[in-house]
Amino acid sequence: MKALAILNPRAGLAARRALAALQEAGAALWPGLEIAVTTGPGHARELARQAVGGGAELVLVAGGDGTANEAAWSLAGTSVALGLVPVGSGNGLARNLGIPLDARRALPLLARGMRRRIDVGFVNERPFLNAAGAGFDAAIAMAFHERGRRGGRRGILPYVLLGGRLIFGYRCERFELVAEGQRFEGPALVVAFLNGAQYGAGAMMAPGARLDDGLLDVVVIQDAPHLELLLNAPRLFLGSIGRFRGYRRFTASSAVLSGGGPLVHHRDGEPEAAQTPLRFRVEHQALTVLAPTPSRA
Repeated sequence: MKALAILNPRAGLAARRALAALQEAGAALWPGLEIAVTTGPGHARELARQAVGGGAELVLVAGGDGTANEAAWSLAGTSVALGLVPVGSGNGLARNLGIPLDARRALPLLARGMRRRIDVGFVNERPFLNAAGAGFDAAIAMAFHERGRRGGRRGILPYVLLGGRLIFGYRCERFELVAEGQRFEGPALVVAFLNGAQYGAGAMMAPGARLDDGLLDVVVIQDAPHLELLLNAPRLFLGSIGRFRGYRRFTASSAVLSGGGPLVHHRDGEPEAAQTPLRFRVEHQALTVLAPTPSRA
């Protein structure tokens, strides 16, 4: 099997460990495995495109949701499988697929795993694999991205601490959401569009959501006092966020989100320039991935 591994080196020590695992275990599992290291934004997409054109059957991505997203631009709609070797901060898609967060454990499970098709979401015709949305999560994504550009540490702990600092000064935007006859209008902390149950880092924004059902799970976290929001935050990690009084959820294959002006938003945790409106849709089972087990995610 012709295979390429794409490594995002920005994850520091985790990336170095993943590289060592790919050079040792990966080379044994996929003889002839080639390894390419990204040099900047957009490079993973180009490397994956070249792999498809070169006859590869598998592209391993050692990175986070953003790197996987880039590769998926070129892999969606082809028969080339995406295999995730989690290295990032949130690793939402890998968690949804049941892939271990340690590269040495993940690689053998992927090698003997199954190929499955998952949906791909789009916002203004740009893809996302796990989650996209607008509001507070997009604001954190933007701040985290800028922090990283200035040399700040990446990882889940800095991300959580940054969110804790931002929440008290954050003012919820007013949104208008229309999704196949379902509507929401009003201020919200987050309007999220999810392909799977996990939001990343273990946060269960849409418990029970499936990656292959042809639908997006649309979640609205309505505005509430800051203290109430903080007190209910642990429910995300306990699978009980649905018990928060400001939680609304429904499914749709397409939706339009607008606000008082252009909306900063994110795709798989990577911030996007402000636009309005945001048009969401899903392509049913457009991407082949490797999964360790027949997951119901």
